[in-house]
Amino acid sequence: MKKCVIFDLDGTLVHSLPDIAAAMNRSLAKFCLPVYEESAYKYKVGNGVLKLTERAVGTHTEYYRQVLEAYKADYAVNNQVNSHAYKGVPEVLKALCEKGIAVCVLTNKDQADAERVLGHYFPDVHFSVIRGRREGEPLKPDPTGALAIAASLGLTPEDCWYVGDTGTDMNCGNAAQMETIGVLWGYRPREELTASGARHLVSQPEELLELITA
Repeated sequence: MKKCVIFDLDGTLVHSLPDIAAAMNRSLAKFCLPVYEESAYKYKVGNGVLKLTERAVGTHTEYYRQVLEAYKADYAVNNQVNSHAYKGVPEVLKALCEKGIAVCVLTNKDQADAERVLGHYFPDVHFSVIRGRREGEPLKPDPTGALAIAASLGLTPEDCWYVGDTGTDMNCGNAAQMETIGVLWGYRPREELTASGARHLVSQPEELLELITA
């Protein structure tokens, strides 16, 4: 049995799209820019707040910095309004901890936001490492963060599973030479996960637990 599971956050552990979309739409509206349906954000999220803002402002690049700062301030206080942990995920995380498997998170979300969201939705889960976006460090799909998590625990990539809902996650996990699992309850379709080299696909958290502990 492997010793560590590294999870993506948005779309994997937490359905956070409603709060992300609402915060960005409020920020865009401040500058009279077009807003989007919540579903459109499925393809705007996943690569960190800088890329999210770039995609949201579109051709209105002159507003990029203002929208970015407005969004960061808004989301910092509105990230627990309509988001929720996916059904069955808290139980899976606690079961993994009870089996002595290190539960970690690697996300392109800002570090402070990641800590706030995880602390709120999983108060009873011990995360061995939470690694979010930090200035000067590469984001996923670069494998640096995944490899750093393994190294901080004294583990090799072969000791780790990597779990996520996007091609970015699968590319990151594969580049780090970790065994990848794509979850089908998130924001991207099966085809993207398969094309990005997901070693396994699961449709329910219970299947994820069975696979990891087999």
